[in-house]
Amino acid sequence: MKNKEYSWICILPLFLYNFADMKTLEVKKRDAIKTPEEIRNEDNMPAVYYGKKTESTPVLVSMIQFKKMWKDVGESGVFNIKNGNTEMQALIHDVQLHPVTDEPVHADFYIVEKGQTVTVSVPIEFIGESPAVKNFGGALVKILHEIEVEAEPNNLPHEIIVDVSSITEIDGHIAIKDLKFPKGVKTTEEQEEIVVLVEQPKEEKEELPAVEADLSSIEVEKKGKEEKEGEEPASTDKKLQADTDKSKTSK
Repeated sequence: MKNKEYSWICILPLFLYNFADMKTLEVKKRDAIKTPEEIRNEDNMPAVYYGKKTESTPVLVSMIQFKKMWKDVGESGVFNIKNGNTEMQALIHDVQLHPVTDEPVHADFYIVEKGQTVTVSVPIEFIGESPAVKNFGGALVKILHEIEVEAEPNNLPHEIIVDVSSITEIDGHIAIKDLKFPKGVKTTEEQEEIVVLVEQPKEEKEELPAVEADLSSIEVEKKGKEEKEGEEPASTDKKLQADTDKSKTSK
């Protein structure tokens, strides 16, 4: 299948749709005797394929070949599965990852039929520079990183490229309703949902320097208090002396 590229030039964003070449992944019938761990130890991975008109079939696939295919088509690209003399078109429907290494340990392939409509999530790639960011110091906020679309397998876009240079003002945005999809492709997302926006940057609060306590004033007050306390006995002595003198006079 030849590469196809769709582009629209409009007042709002520019979206480009790139379609990957059809690739082939060979699978083999899985030996029911072997455990999944034994299969992985042989550099293979257990998998299964099924579809609307295809029975669930357990298979194994080369780990290296699967990772290459996954990197090339993701979970929205159509490719061929070859099992012996049988070839079918499929999507990577689900991938289970190891909880520690994040390496794939199992995959589900969904077999698609000609004329069948499928729904998949297509990744978004943002390009360009928003004038609202460049000229006014705005902050670019990416709300969505993938968009769910519905189409026949051969029409599925591999990715959606969004040009943010159409956002020229602070608080400007690109919404789902601004997208122009090719014939045969539509989205299941809410039309008003925002894809990306530019907002006013948040002002950072200036931290005031810590004020050191004036210990000298505290010391002076302490000394003054000690002096007053020291003077109190002296005044008491004077009172006793006065009482003694008064007593002598009366005698």
